[in-house]
Amino acid sequence: MHTMRIQGVDKPVSRLILGTGDLRSLDDNERAMLRAYAEAGGATFDTAHQYRGREKLLGQWLAEENLREKVAILTKGAHHDDGSPGPRVNPAAIRQDLTESLERLGTDHVELYALHRDDPAVEVGPIIEELHAHAEAGRIGAFGASNWTHERIQEANDYAAAHGLTGFAFSSTNLSLAKPQAPRWPGVVSADEATIAWHAANGMPLLSWSAQAGGFFSGHFTPEDTSNEEMVRVYYNEGNWERYNRAVRLAAEKGVTPIQLALSYVLHQPFATCAIIGPRKPEELYSSIEAMRLKLTPAEVEWLDLKREAIAE
Repeated sequence: MHTMRIQGVDKPVSRLILGTGDLRSLDDNERAMLRAYAEAGGATFDTAHQYRGREKLLGQWLAEENLREKVAILTKGAHHDDGSPGPRVNPAAIRQDLTESLERLGTDHVELYALHRDDPAVEVGPIIEELHAHAEAGRIGAFGASNWTHERIQEANDYAAAHGLTGFAFSSTNLSLAKPQAPRWPGVVSADEATIAWHAANGMPLLSWSAQAGGFFSGHFTPEDTSNEEMVRVYYNEGNWERYNRAVRLAAEKGVTPIQLALSYVLHQPFATCAIIGPRKPEELYSSIEAMRLKLTPAEVEWLDLKREAIAE
């Protein structure tokens, strides 16, 4: 398993992070999936306070397998619709959610903590001060922003630098070969060209959710099939179908599948990236591992992204 480092975390972070949003129980199939990831060298798990019982299930499994000290946990808090409607990006909500997440996970700290949403109406100062205090207390290794724009992250880190505080160490937005034309869910952020340029300039790692664009490159969707309303709303446009056609062509040349190529694209950005994946069976995990090992040139990445007409010029 390929890994990378995030400032503030004393463990390597797997470039393929196992998401637990679909973890419903600890039955034989779920345990097999978790075990397959760990046996493949995976050591970073994504969860959230808003995922209801998933944190508790993950913590239980890690304790049973005696793996807690060997892995990194990313959890998230301050989601708008978690417990009460409306924005919850404030020190009190952060404090409550983190305390409850640690209790559910059965641990006294998490390596990675992210704010699940943003509220631009809230000043960054109190947010940074709250997160910094938890990092100083050892409850958080590194903290970051999930679904914050790069402008807001920069504003927060400017505040941190000006006041001698710890700032955001990573971002977790959507980054995928298929470009969303509308938010998949309320309040989410996808990395556009300006965001990618910002990350390339400052080197901040990006942990991508929905890195495979909801299966857009799986071959299960066509321009004529409009039965999946969410996919049509988010991804169906001329540019994405051209990206799909190019992925099909390049995948055939490399002997892989288009969806593997799409995942590899996310891992071949000009800055550090991870992909949060949600395989439902070990075979899907192994496919993602093969994609992680696939090599793409910068010219191939640009061609897939419609930034050049030919791979070799």
